Amino acid sequence: MSVPKSTKTNTPGVGGETRITDTALKVFDPVPVGVAVTRGPDHRLVYVNAAQRAMFGPRPLDKPFPLAFHDLAESGYALLLDRVMTTGEPTFLPDAPVTVDFPEGRRERYFNISFSPVVLEDGEPAVLSMMLDVTDRIDAEQRERAFQRYASLVRTGVVVEWTASPVDGSIQWSHGWEGITGQSPEEYLGYGWLDAVAPEDRPALVLVWSQAIDQVPDSLEHTFRVRVRDGTYRHFRARAVPVRKDGKVVEWTGTCADVEQQWREQRRLDLFRRASEAIAHTTRVEDMLEALTHVIVPELADACAVHLTAETEPRSVRSPFIVERIALTLREGLSHPTQPRGTRFAVHGAFLQAIQHHPIHEVFPAGKPPTDSLSPESVRWLSEVGANSVVVLPLTSEGKLIASLSVVVCGEREPLTQDDVDLLADLLDHIRSTLDTFAELQRTQRAALALQHSLLSEPPTIPGVPIVGRYRSSPTSAEVGGDWYDAFVVDGAVMLAIGDIAGHDLAAAIAMSQLRNMLRAFAVDRPQHPQEALRRLDNAVTRSGEYQGTATSVLARIAPDDAGRWWVDYSVAGHLPPLLVLPDGDTRFLEEAHDLLLGLDPGAPRSSAVEPLPPGATLLLYTDGLVEHASEPLDTGLDRLARHCAAMADTPLDRFCDRLLTELPVAGNDDITLIALRPAASPPDLPSVRRSLSAQGNSSWPPLPTQPDE
Repeated sequence: MSVPKSTKTNTPGVGGETRITDTALKVFDPVPVGVAVTRGPDHRLVYVNAAQRAMFGPRPLDKPFPLAFHDLAESGYALLLDRVMTTGEPTFLPDAPVTVDFPEGRRERYFNISFSPVVLEDGEPAVLSMMLDVTDRIDAEQRERAFQRYASLVRTGVVVEWTASPVDGSIQWSHGWEGITGQSPEEYLGYGWLDAVAPEDRPALVLVWSQAIDQVPDSLEHTFRVRVRDGTYRHFRARAVPVRKDGKVVEWTGTCADVEQQWREQRRLDLFRRASEAIAHTTRVEDMLEALTHVIVPELADACAVHLTAETEPRSVRSPFIVERIALTLREGLSHPTQPRGTRFAVHGAFLQAIQHHPIHEVFPAGKPPTDSLSPESVRWLSEVGANSVVVLPLTSEGKLIASLSVVVCGEREPLTQDDVDLLADLLDHIRSTLDTFAELQRTQRAALALQHSLLSEPPTIPGVPIVGRYRSSPTSAEVGGDWYDAFVVDGAVMLAIGDIAGHDLAAAIAMSQLRNMLRAFAVDRPQHPQEALRRLDNAVTRSGEYQGTATSVLARIAPDDAGRWWVDYSVAGHLPPLLVLPDGDTRFLEEAHDLLLGLDPGAPRSSAVEPLPPGATLLLYTDGLVEHASEPLDTGLDRLARHCAAMADTPLDRFCDRLLTELPVAGNDDITLIALRPAASPPDLPSVRRSLSAQGNSSWPPLPTQPDE
């Protein structure tokens, strides 16, 4: 029951179309099989041949199917017409029951019915229906099964139809399987059809099918890959239902529908979603690319690697260039390359030139990769793991090649296809804007960090008075902090400063450098009065208008008196209070000279306070990253810091500062900056200390403000 070849013409479009002219329809007039043609979304009846009229009587033309065949309105045939019109896939129904108003009265007949998508002469889509009466060969039991089968097929939709034994699940009959797979009935009946199923999908399919035979659910649905005539694999969705008679299962009936396009689209959406989720919380380009490899493996491939490229414009295709592997993900059981992550090796300029213009896509016999476009290290490993295909794609940012993505499939798994290459390219396009943003953020962060580190100079060296500074950027935040510290000698005194700028970007880092330098200048100008230096800084910042925001700072002047006792004169501008750790473990926050943040009210008065600094005592200045947690009050973090410092009162100062960075529970989303000073436990050699201070600063020795009694 195929369409006569004289009615078929190829027209432009995917796969061609079956186009029927008005003249060609007349070919069906003498055919002894009922033929009808419906057109458009409402399935308007436009043609019936003589055999159709003889079977069903006259039917009005140019009427929608429910009106032309009103007696079939509830049968489900309209649903099948919709399905064929929508999917463009033909449908065949064997032994289909039809209860209709025939000329001699209402009765039930059985037909083999085919529905085929066609295009009419004016280009409108239509459906060609053919019906062959097989009632005479259908006995009572077959009629019952046919009715149940038809009802099931109408529910599930059809491309390939089949029936199976209720005892062992072996296939007894199929229509369409041979056309799709090339297997003959002798080859696919029983369980021979499994030979056309992808080897990796067989175990799960056999398990699901055997459980259904044992447990008899109301319906079964499973998706698996089938090797079609051209040797490629496509995804099919099998739907099956048991056919019962008197409560007993007498057969299984079902369909297999090609869902490759739907499967690919769903996979695409799932991959994009997973990629977005994977990179959502990364803070570095390297981490983002490594997360991407975990999305690709094992869904698309067995291995995936990312290599940073050192050069993007090779001088010669024969010149070697260095790449560095920054990410590698392998499916379970696959051997690792001998080179670990971070390995740098040479590739030819031809490789870089190739991926700058288009992806590399190589398919080859398992374990025999090409040697012309891949590095020797890659060739050796691909041979070892039995690779059968490789794809290498460029990763670009702002038009420049920054890395390459290598994807590998091994063993009997289906090699990477052009569709896979396109999907991978789309996946990279999907994250490209994020990649560009991260790359720009990292460039900004590197510039700001370089600026920060350039300002964090080594503290001065004073005999018997160690000074230690530490800075650690946030390990989890992509932002650049505005923390800073400073230590210098002026007029025979050590000046310690620390501060924090509101904001986390390059602008904040630049503002930090300006404030740090201005504070040093004001402190050098008037070293006896820390509060005056902060007041002048506040006024300068406000008047300049270059920095719109707030900042905190502490400025402390530390110097010995004539008796060799050390004193600290300090002023605080909205910053966390300095911590004094005494040699016996007692601690005290210095809170007597605490004033407004910088940038709030430049006219507000500022205060200072003087505290003794006993031998062996530690003065610690720090930023909020060391103590603040969003989930707890600030006092909790300050108490924790005091307890930790008390336990380390006699720890060497450099170790003291290192342990603060490594042992305290920090939030991880802010930078940590600290600077500490500790006079020696034994009385210092005052002349030696003064000579050192004078050599590093101004030789004059102004007196300290009036000191309180100890």
